[in-house]
Amino acid sequence: MAAHLKKLLLLRHAKAEFQEGVPDHERSLSSRGHADAPLIGRWMLEHDAVPDFILVSTALRARQTCTWVCKELGDKAPTPKLEDDLYAARPTEMLTLINHVPPTVTSLLVIAHNPGVQELAMRLASVRSSEPAVMDLATDYPTAGLTVLTYDGDWAELDGRDADVTDFVVRRASTLR
Repeated sequence: MAAHLKKLLLLRHAKAEFQEGVPDHERSLSSRGHADAPLIGRWMLEHDAVPDFILVSTALRARQTCTWVCKELGDKAPTPKLEDDLYAARPTEMLTLINHVPPTVTSLLVIAHNPGVQELAMRLASVRSSEPAVMDLATDYPTAGLTVLTYDGDWAELDGRDADVTDFVVRRASTLR
């Protein structure tokens, strides 16, 4: 029996600072990152893409991105689940975490890092995907880039070429003025 259509949102954290002497895991968002991250949450609200479950890397910049997104989602925001294994994760490691998401979850947001996020989006993109969206995410996957995929199956069975990329979204505070 087919499962209900699920939504997978793959978000690369917003722009981070390069700070001398600060470990990579503890790098914080830059002023641009703090400006861009809420725009993704706003986009999710406006496009019926509010997650009911969030997996987020434990890196500071990913947690801060999540905080801004959840602030925009307001009372619709689920409590994020921190995942050490998302920090510097390869696509297979990310997919393993996704495969263990409860089957009751219908919309999942994963906030992590490149190149893993971009590589996972490419790995999952089916032939039915939006060609312009796939071309955009394959060419350049900037900070605060969001891939939206739909999937008709169980999280436990998600693997290669199973999901349809519907959108690739990049929101920049400077471009919206």
